[in-house]
Amino acid sequence: MESLIKEPTIDTPRVVLNADLGVFELSQMSLPEDAVDFYAPILNWLSEYSENPNPNTVFDMKLEYFNTASSKQLIQILLLLGNLKDKTNVVINWYYKEIDEDMLALGEEYSQIINMPFNLIPIPKNTK
Repeated sequence: MESLIKEPTIDTPRVVLNADLGVFELSQMSLPEDAVDFYAPILNWLSEYSENPNPNTVFDMKLEYFNTASSKQLIQILLLLGNLKDKTNVVINWYYKEIDEDMLALGEEYSQIINMPFNLIPIPKNTK
């Protein structure tokens, strides 16, 4: 399966979906004008990956900010990953700036929504 990599723009996140390694990352900001359109290829790719996942799958969520429309798509991504836990060892790393209590709370909430523990990883405020 071919990797899916998208470089970030002002409004869209960096996307790395590496099937060979089973390592996925979303980082920076997610404010696309049409979140459904932006995330559709990602959801399709993950659906295909779920048919034959690696023994270990790691998802690094490193978004600094995302809008409500992106939130709905992120939940869909997380639900797909949550459904993989019977086929692969899934690890979700939720990174947040240590001063961003809202992003920490979202990580905790999403973990409950998909009924799967996240590694909540604070990023010190003096790092980018």
